[in-house]
Amino acid sequence: MHTKLPYNIFSKESILSYAKKLEKKSLGTFFSKEKVKVKDKGSFGKLIEKLYFYYTPNSDAEADFKEAGLELKVTPLKELKNGTFRSKERLVLNIINYMEIAEQEFYTSAFWKKNANLLLVFYLYEKEKELFDYLIEFVDIWSYPEYDLKIIKRDWEKIQQKILQGKAEELSEGDTFYLAACTKGSKGGNFREQPYSIKKAKQRAYSLKQGYVNHIIATISKEPLKYGKLITSLEDSISIEEMVEQKFKKFYGKKVEQIVKELQLHLNHKAKNFYASLTKAILGVSLDREIEEFVKADIIVKSVRLKENSLPKEDLSFAKFDFIDLLQEEWEESKILHLLEHKFLFVFFQYKGETLILQKVKFWNMPYKDLLEVKKVWSKTKELIQQGSIVDTIKTDKNGKVIRYTNFPNKSFSNVAHIRPHARSAADTSTLPVRDILTQADRYTKHSFWLNSSYIKHQIYLKNDFT
Repeated sequence: MHTKLPYNIFSKESILSYAKKLEKKSLGTFFSKEKVKVKDKGSFGKLIEKLYFYYTPNSDAEADFKEAGLELKVTPLKELKNGTFRSKERLVLNIINYMEIAEQEFYTSAFWKKNANLLLVFYLYEKEKELFDYLIEFVDIWSYPEYDLKIIKRDWEKIQQKILQGKAEELSEGDTFYLAACTKGSKGGNFREQPYSIKKAKQRAYSLKQGYVNHIIATISKEPLKYGKLITSLEDSISIEEMVEQKFKKFYGKKVEQIVKELQLHLNHKAKNFYASLTKAILGVSLDREIEEFVKADIIVKSVRLKENSLPKEDLSFAKFDFIDLLQEEWEESKILHLLEHKFLFVFFQYKGETLILQKVKFWNMPYKDLLEVKKVWSKTKELIQQGSIVDTIKTDKNGKVIRYTNFPNKSFSNVAHIRPHARSAADTSTLPVRDILTQADRYTKHSFWLNSSYIKHQIYLKNDFT
């Protein structure tokens, strides 16, 4: 143990001043990796703790620098082409103890005791580099601004409420805005007991969403922020959901053209961002700015056009997947699960003849039972790719066009989601990890996951609850 520490354990300022010496340097600047005897070199964060702060990593309920009330978090960055930085991942905090949280209040909770003030060390992750050569870009203390803290407190209470209902196994990152309950542990799940159910639930940890971490990075690095706020008054007790509903409600039942006119907008109706711009305008945010709360919460806004029978005009597609990447995924780390655990804002417009009417908005995240249904679709898709059994039959229509019918899960396989092409043409392909047995092709047309239009109608549009 280092007998005399190079910082005052009782002073945030002293600890920060010492930590700041890491900026724009690597661990190799201070230590020779050949001379350092550390058993676990697998974690950069642990190396920082042990070598630089002379602190033995542990899983104590208290903050790392408990005397100063500071929790140390070392987290990776990625650099964008424009030279700015973004978080490589969400920021995982402490494990949620389901048995204890049920009895706690926010300001005396294990979460708050440990994470009220964070000493953040951001380093640039470069796969080809060794840990001692990672460059540390930014170091600073983060204390939650009052606006954010109100939302984080609500998020914590939402997590607690689900546990009090005996539904810890149904927790999802999409339940909340800034503070999430993310899975934490081995691929098997590390199941834990919960107080109000005999069902065991996967181990989860508190985490700050990636969008919120990006906001912290932009703030610390003094990147110009182009935000427009939804909630502008600290005295306002209204939630984000209520604020959005309130702003949209005054336009319910109105034609799109009428809304554009009332808001005095000059928009190109054929532009890809037309509905995104209309949403911003309704929420009172300038078109050249991002909605602050949505960016921090990683909210995905989807505009859905409904036919007169309330069935969406089309199924809802997600990003194309790479066949090789999908085969290498585990469900808990899969891209589709990560995407569907987001919180969504659906903006519904309905056709009356040729005219589009704004009907309603709804915040939504996919319920646990439906995520399990998507897992079935994902598992079957992965199995078919692995077996090389993508194509079932090939037929030629009366015009001589060759049509390939696949074994991928369709709408009859699941009432929630299906797999189908998502490409510019049949020639828009990606590499297969295993040749298709029937066609012997080593490339195939790009595909993606789609939510069934009937699922959107019955489980999202027609439901009045906030899931």
